[in-house]
Amino acid sequence: MITALLSFLGGNVFRLVFGEVVSYLNKKQDHAQEIERMRFQAEVDAAQHVRNLEAIKTQADLGVKTIQVQADAAVGNIEAEGWLEAVKATAAKSGIAWVDGWNAVIRPGVATWSVIMLTLGEIGAISHLSENTISIAGCALGIYLADRSLFKRGK
Repeated sequence: MITALLSFLGGNVFRLVFGEVVSYLNKKQDHAQEIERMRFQAEVDAAQHVRNLEAIKTQADLGVKTIQVQADAAVGNIEAEGWLEAVKATAAKSGIAWVDGWNAVIRPGVATWSVIMLTLGEIGAISHLSENTISIAGCALGIYLADRSLFKRGK
């Protein structure tokens, strides 16, 4: 009977201890898997955060660039309108005969001077034209030629 009792208790104790060991190992494995899952999720979240920051930065840069392009276009339009108004103002009659006569003579004279200066500079008769001289000659030609062209088109 004692052997039966020892066998009974030994079998149950063995089962109890074996069950607890297996339960402990399962919990340890589950815990390790959960920690690994949490690490992986943290890496995924960090990568997603970096992508979101880059997307926000890109959107902000594009918004700034859009505003810059719009501002540049607006400045270009203002400059073109100012140039057009300046060209129109050269043909305006003042009502004073000698001023209108001077205006009629000076523009062709300046345009002729500009053509002569630029031509002589190109063929080498004048060894050096300053950048200001070239700019003034180009501007004078631009006003004179634009005025004549716009006048012909009725503007």
